[in-house]
Amino acid sequence: MVFLLPGVKFDLEMIQKYDAPAPRYTSYPPATELSEAFTLDDLQNAIAASNQRKTPLSLYFHIPFCQSACYFCGCNTVISNNKNIAKPYLENLVKDIQQTAALIDSERKVLQIHWGGGTPNYLEPEQVEFIWKHITQHFTIDPSAEISIEINPRYVDRDYILFLRKIGFNRISFGIQDFNHEVQVAINRIQSEEMLFDVMSWIREAQFESVNVDLIYGLPYQTRQSFRETIKKTIALDPDRIVVFNFAYIPWIKPAQKNIPESALPLPQEKLEILKMTIEELTNNEYMFIGMDHFAKSNDELAIAQRNGTLKRNFQGYTTHAETELFGFGATSISMLEDAYFQNHKQLKEYYQAISTDTLPLSKGIKLNQDDIIRRDVIMSIMSHFQLHKQDIADKFQICFDEYFSHELEMLKPLEADGLVSLSKNYILITDIGRLLVRNIAVIFDNHMRKKEKHFSRAI
Repeated sequence: MVFLLPGVKFDLEMIQKYDAPAPRYTSYPPATELSEAFTLDDLQNAIAASNQRKTPLSLYFHIPFCQSACYFCGCNTVISNNKNIAKPYLENLVKDIQQTAALIDSERKVLQIHWGGGTPNYLEPEQVEFIWKHITQHFTIDPSAEISIEINPRYVDRDYILFLRKIGFNRISFGIQDFNHEVQVAINRIQSEEMLFDVMSWIREAQFESVNVDLIYGLPYQTRQSFRETIKKTIALDPDRIVVFNFAYIPWIKPAQKNIPESALPLPQEKLEILKMTIEELTNNEYMFIGMDHFAKSNDELAIAQRNGTLKRNFQGYTTHAETELFGFGATSISMLEDAYFQNHKQLKEYYQAISTDTLPLSKGIKLNQDDIIRRDVIMSIMSHFQLHKQDIADKFQICFDEYFSHELEMLKPLEADGLVSLSKNYILITDIGRLLVRNIAVIFDNHMRKKEKHFSRAI
């Protein structure tokens, strides 16, 4: 048993005991529950109900293209050096925006916009402007909206960064994964330290309000010592947020991962040591452990939202506006309304076909029942705030919490005995060591997981 922070024990044996596959709970029910039984009528009814609630909006735009394949990647991407491939996609994306926006009350304000992928900076500046013009034409964007974009640092220069800031983006994210050259070669993502520091200097020059960088632990050839060097260099970059993802090796789902030598992956014990070291280094250098894989400076919006109780999980991870409903645009994107989730077609051919017939590009979805909504509040409170006030749930849904969740409370008792949770008359509190296994605590309240077997990545 070793120490994580003063007074907080990092128990490797305990983590290994509970480290089992579980959803990441960017939604509840998880996206695996979306079904083709969800119809276009269901979708339109869900949007109409959303308009009645008059909630503010978050918008997500998926740009699936990348110039080269990163072998670790689990995203839905299209690999091509032919930039012309983006032209029909953008034309269809604009029609997607027009068709969906026509169903949404134009008075609802947009508080968040995020461009992800893929590689959004695959697009030329005039293509970015083309999409941006249509977004601003069809939605009312709040002057203080958070407008973020993911970039691949290998394909930007200073002018492109300054252009993004000028057009309206005020938050930016880029992937580092690992500074180590041997690791970069193994994952087909070679990017020099000098280049990464140059990109950060341009971002700071452009005065972006928040900068996020992504790291991944569990990649081939990583060791505790080699990743410590990556952590130190990342701290020197001084980003506002750092996300440290656990690499999920799933070559049966993502064939590109077959290029990664499995024998070079760190053993489970080494991965745990890497995680322990990462948390120690970041928390000792003024980054707060927000939860799961997120770290942020105390003055960052994520940390502030967690303190204010307004932190939320959605399909992009942790987000700062719990009150918004999310609409996704582009192939494979998912919309997340109060009582319904729905996803666009993943394949470009099917996406284009739907839009060419003036049909919303719906692939599948789910309408939440009351039990789903109750359990979502419980799971999201655990995932975002690491505590649950039982009476809040009881009052909101007019239930007796201990009766409704009697089975789950029994299942939590062994976790309490092992120090992962603290149970009292009024609260369920996740301990510091329990935070590392928060997915495995939340899964106890997942009614869908009990019904059928699902395949998810391991928590650690």
